[in-house]
Amino acid sequence: MKKTILLLITIFSLSAAAKSVETVSSPDGRLTLSAGVRQGQAFYQLSRGSEPVINTSNLGFQLSQGLFSNNFRIIGFLHDTKDETWEQPWGEERFVRNHYNELRMRLQEKNGLKRLLNVVFRVFDDGIGFRYEFPQQSHLKQFEIMDELTEFNLPWDAQMWSQPTNGTVYYEALYTKEPVSRKDTVSTPVTIEAKPDLYLAIHEANLTDYASLNLTPRDTKLLTALTPWQSGVKVYAQAPFVSPWRTIIVGAKPGDLIASRLILNLNEPCRIDTSWLETGRYIGIWWGMHMNDYTWAQGPKHGATTEMTRRYIDFAAQHGFKGVLVEGWNEGWDGDWTRIGNHFKFTKPYPDYDLEGLCRYAASKGVRLIAHNETGGSATNYEQQLDAAFALYQRLGINSVKTGYVNMMLDGKETQHSQYGIRHYRKVIETAAKYHLMVVNHEGAMPTGLRRTYPNLVATEDMRGQEYNAWSQDGGNPPYHEVLLPFTRGLAGPMDYTPGIFNFTNKAVPATHPQSTLAKQLSLYVLLYTPWQMAADEIENYEHQPALNFIESCPTNWTVSKVIDAQIGRYLVMARKDRDSERWFVGGATDNEARTLTIPLDFLDANTTYRAIIYQDGPGADYRTNPYPMTILQQDVSSITSLHINLAPSGGFAITLSPL
Repeated sequence: MKKTILLLITIFSLSAAAKSVETVSSPDGRLTLSAGVRQGQAFYQLSRGSEPVINTSNLGFQLSQGLFSNNFRIIGFLHDTKDETWEQPWGEERFVRNHYNELRMRLQEKNGLKRLLNVVFRVFDDGIGFRYEFPQQSHLKQFEIMDELTEFNLPWDAQMWSQPTNGTVYYEALYTKEPVSRKDTVSTPVTIEAKPDLYLAIHEANLTDYASLNLTPRDTKLLTALTPWQSGVKVYAQAPFVSPWRTIIVGAKPGDLIASRLILNLNEPCRIDTSWLETGRYIGIWWGMHMNDYTWAQGPKHGATTEMTRRYIDFAAQHGFKGVLVEGWNEGWDGDWTRIGNHFKFTKPYPDYDLEGLCRYAASKGVRLIAHNETGGSATNYEQQLDAAFALYQRLGINSVKTGYVNMMLDGKETQHSQYGIRHYRKVIETAAKYHLMVVNHEGAMPTGLRRTYPNLVATEDMRGQEYNAWSQDGGNPPYHEVLLPFTRGLAGPMDYTPGIFNFTNKAVPATHPQSTLAKQLSLYVLLYTPWQMAADEIENYEHQPALNFIESCPTNWTVSKVIDAQIGRYLVMARKDRDSERWFVGGATDNEARTLTIPLDFLDANTTYRAIIYQDGPGADYRTNPYPMTILQQDVSSITSLHINLAPSGGFAITLSPL
């Protein structure tokens, strides 16, 4: 009997080992992924029902030791599933469902060193994620990845929204739409309008000790192009080792991309105490520098003075802002700091800035200072001061820091998005968590959902932000930009876009200004998500301005978020419910075309009456000629109400809905 059982087990094992292709479907059955090996080459493909979404696409690597892609055999497939719901300390919604079916494909080289590689696929209802695992093994210990050979083979030459990789830094190029085949190398995320009922977004999740992902089109096939070290090596690694997840979000309509939490779910659970985290709004001594009213450096127009900061603290306390950001407060801003960033001292204020006294004054008003740390790209100089600076900030009651890396290279030698940069940014985030500091990172790495694991990383820039409306020689961000960001950059994570400019006159670059109406500036507080949101203008421009009431009332932490209506890059309407009350907030904006939109309020609780305060474009509003007209209306509404709102060219609206 024992011999019979042993024989059956042996036959089953050989049968499993001989199987060259396996499939796994999403929990709802709509998506099916196939993976396997053909003629030694590992591959995967994805379909929605009978419709191909990703054609047969190769997997593997070029290592410094040779190809690690086309000499494989299957040694086994393993299946798993998970269905859990976890709570975010802050976010677009409070609870996130993590439901997937998993397929693990175990590979081994057929001959030679017979090295091992696993590919793990997770299939969700809204897309897939997959990553590589390098198990611990005798013939692959320390190794160098020269190229990752992952492909995304599209069935069509679809329209793709992306920003170029070559010739740009900081992820601050404009997103443009062209057929895939016409694109040069692009940075992720990329958003693909495949068909009227099929939209894709390709990015990565859990970018840890690896190079950032870029994609190079070859006809309709997207090839992985990792950001290299100067040596040409893409990744230095040591087994056991895992790659980031490669992610493909799949939606039937544009709003499905925004609603996806796939990238978050592919990151590790939270590793830190979250009891000290805050959400809210802040103001800052910043826009005045762009307007040439003040300077970052010392001198007669120095902006970061004790007197100026006290005025901003007073304004913040009066209008319910939790923080005041002050740029140019510390030693290092004099001279060309983009070239001599190692002069920055993150614990030494300028003589006209009383750091400790201002922290005490802010605390007496219920406000905190935000410590601004510009590095000029000198990552090593910053790392050497991290513990001393962060310990000081914690002692003074500062609980957030905005970092910056304005330089083409880190430490004058490596690019921002290489493995070198990824290691540095992670060190800053982990050190900040130790001292209970939240981080808003500018000129950093594209987010990949790390906020789940380290929710003290509350936002990043990594886009063409509001500052381009101050000094860009092309006149500012085009009207479609803000209604495109949630479908592109916003899919990666919270955006520190810094909205809220109320004065459109630019004394520094007269032809440049926000290409929007005032009402559209308000809409961005709903449309562009971040838990730590700035009102970016100088405080003088907010005085006696009724539109400020919306910013004062709008929270930054939500229990649920919904896309009401959208066309990518044309218009967007979203509704979000406050996590701490029963209020809803709705924002809508358009590109350069005027529109009349119908907004059904069927997301509201039934049998409840709400007081709606509507901020919308007024008569004659036009971003080109007169951005200021605004009409503020009040009316009682319910879940059966539909609002009809006129949007001016590059206009918008913002609505507060409070239950009576």
